[in-house]
Order: sequence, then C-alpha cells, then structure tokens
Amino acid sequence: MARTRVRITPLLALSFSAALLLTATGCGGESDTSSSSSDADAAGKGTGPVVVATTSWEGAFAKAAGAEDVKVIVPESVQHAPDYDPKPSDLAAVADADFVLYAPFEPYAEKFKEAAGGDAELVEVDLDNDADKAKAEVTRLGKMFGTEDTAAEWIASFDTEYGKLQKDLKSAWPDAKAPTVVAQVFSAWSAKLAGAEVVGTYGPEAVTAKQLSDLSKKRPQLVLDNVHMTTGTVLPDSGARQVGIVNYPDKGMDLLTVYKNAATTLEKAMNAS
Repeated sequence: MARTRVRITPLLALSFSAALLLTATGCGGESDTSSSSSDADAAGKGTGPVVVATTSWEGAFAKAAGAEDVKVIVPESVQHAPDYDPKPSDLAAVADADFVLYAPFEPYAEKFKEAAGGDAELVEVDLDNDADKAKAEVTRLGKMFGTEDTAAEWIASFDTEYGKLQKDLKSAWPDAKAPTVVAQVFSAWSAKLAGAEVVGTYGPEAVTAKQLSDLSKKRPQLVLDNVHMTTGTVLPDSGARQVGIVNYPDKGMDLLTVYKNAATTLEKAMNAS
C-alpha cells in the first residue's frame, strides 16, 4: 500500500495555527476548518502514491494503473531516452518518491537506484506496447499502488478502444488482405494491432547485409520501423513502404494515444498509392 504524503507549506502551517487559536477562543467556525482542509488538499496530492518515472512510457503505465502524482525525468524532446544524462535535480526527485519506475535497458537506472536509497520502491517496468503485455503490466502496477479498481477500469476502456482500432484497420486492408510486414522488434506490437502478417523482424542492431538480403526476399509491403531507434531506410530498393512507429506517449502520458496514433499511421500507409 502506498504511503500517504501531505506537504504543508510554512504559510499553510501558519494558517492552521491561527485556526486553532480562533477555535480555542470561541471565535472559530466550520468555515475556518473547511478552509484549512482545502488548503491541505491543494498542498498535497491526497492519498495516492508519489511516482517518479524515467520516461513518459513508464509514466503512462503508472497513470493507466491509477497513479495521479507522476513525475517524468527524461524530457519529451529527447528522442532516444537512454542517451539522457540525469541532472542532480532529477536524482533529488527520485529520493522523494514512493515508487521509482525504470526500464532495465536504461543506462541511468543504477544512478536512480542509488538516489532512491531505502525509502522508494524500485520497480522495473516491462516496456512493451503489445496489448496483452501492457494490460498485465498495468494490472501489476495497480496492485502495487493500491489502485486496482482504477487499473481495471482503464483495461476495460482499453479493450473497447483497441477492438475498435483493430476493426477499423482490418477494413482498411488493401484488397481485403492482411498486409505483409517486416517489423523492428520493438514495433512488432503495431503489426498485431493491424492484423498484419509479420514475415520478418530486425533490430535493435542495424540490419546486416545478410539480413537485408533475407528480408528483401520476403517481399513485404510495409516496414514498421521504430522512430526512437531508427537506423535509416531498412530495405532500400525493395519496394516496401517504411512506416515510423512511435512507442513513447507525449507529455500527457496517455498510453491509449500511442495505439490511436499508430492506427492512423498504419491506415495511411496501407492506403497510400
């Protein structure tokens, strides 16, 4: 169960003391008590956990699971998050968290572990937008945060929207046939969303000459590249249309938006002349 954190500013403390004095002298009333309560609510985030996430991806999982007080360390402007070098202020934020969410492939994870000390619970997040894996991770985090009901509500909403996106993409298949695709390993989830036939994968390393030859022979219609780890044009001169898939949510940390954006991108690519 997450700890309750209420931060009382000096001004709030002074107001609270004044309220006690008025009550003791018979001059206080319900309005004074409610005012102090409102100030306390404004000063803190309530009973939810304080979560620090290394990126908006972990942050989106936390929000889907029910966390409301979520701080993201790596700025949205950083295209390749593992390249980010944490600042002292970032490490200070980690020390004030109930939970610190990170991915094992992030090189600064060790720094965050040291900064967290013994107070924060360190949580390694499986960053994968595969629908089943994402739902399992949201459920797991909801149990950690004590927000199981909110996590369950999000999953129900996700299932509805995901099913609609799949239906719309299937109706957009060229000639009513599932497209054939080659996918970067961290973008394969988008092929599943589209109902596409995956004839090969590559990455995260650059494509070798042999891979290039083997994948080209598969004659895919689309190449689903990873925008955050792109290595340029993967199958030049193959006739395949390359599509950039975005894994990280924007600063709003709405995980569902990632699927909606991917669906829009895929539909345009399938129907491009």
